[in-house]
Amino acid sequence: MKIEGSSALVTGGGSGLGEATATLLAERGAIVHVFDRNAEAAQRVAAEIGGVAVSGDVTSEADAAAALDRANEAGDGLRILVNCAGIGTAGRILGREGPMPLSTFEMVIRVNLIGTFNMMRLAAERMAALPEREDKARGVIVNTASVAAFEGQIGQAAYSASKGGIVSMALPAAREFSRSGIRVNTIAPGIFFTPLLHTLPQEAQESLAAAIPYPSRLGDPAEFADAVRFAIENRYLNGEVIRLDGAIRMQPK
Repeated sequence: MKIEGSSALVTGGGSGLGEATATLLAERGAIVHVFDRNAEAAQRVAAEIGGVAVSGDVTSEADAAAALDRANEAGDGLRILVNCAGIGTAGRILGREGPMPLSTFEMVIRVNLIGTFNMMRLAAERMAALPEREDKARGVIVNTASVAAFEGQIGQAAYSASKGGIVSMALPAAREFSRSGIRVNTIAPGIFFTPLLHTLPQEAQESLAAAIPYPSRLGDPAEFADAVRFAIENRYLNGEVIRLDGAIRMQPK
């Protein structure tokens, strides 16, 4: 899919991996819609990249539909959706104070997995109605999982379950949407230098980096964004899950 001139929507675009992705897509000539629950963050990023700020919740059908409708009005319609919105709540299934509250597990699943599914299903509906481009293409969806989908650590049961669901959706979604000319790919990042890690002491950051075989450092969000670019532009990449992790394999804890 050609990025230049395409209308794109990036969820979680107000910070971290989403911000880096929105920035790269804008640099490549896309009409970028920055979708985030934090309206101020969305506006800041949109102003910096010359994009459009849209605030809302990915788990809300109304918010998602409104954001996608706005993106669908730009260019020749919504062609690119990148799902980066998510939360990383940690907690043991059975902690010192008892079982994990069911509401905690439900919240993580709702934001990470159901939010991704909600955006994907509504975006696909709009993309399927667009005119075809080269190779009968109509759109591309890129979802964000995590290496925790494969090697979840102690305390990551909810997070791993949510990201594992995203991994498992890639192939059936790609197969289903093939008739509409819509590709679906997933990127599973390792440990990246996002705002969450900014708050950790330098010693802790160095310890995390030391666990990564090569390069032995935290991932740069720009590298994630470049993987998104590849997933969008390579017409033959479909139904794939790409690990982007410096060859790390997470230990139990």
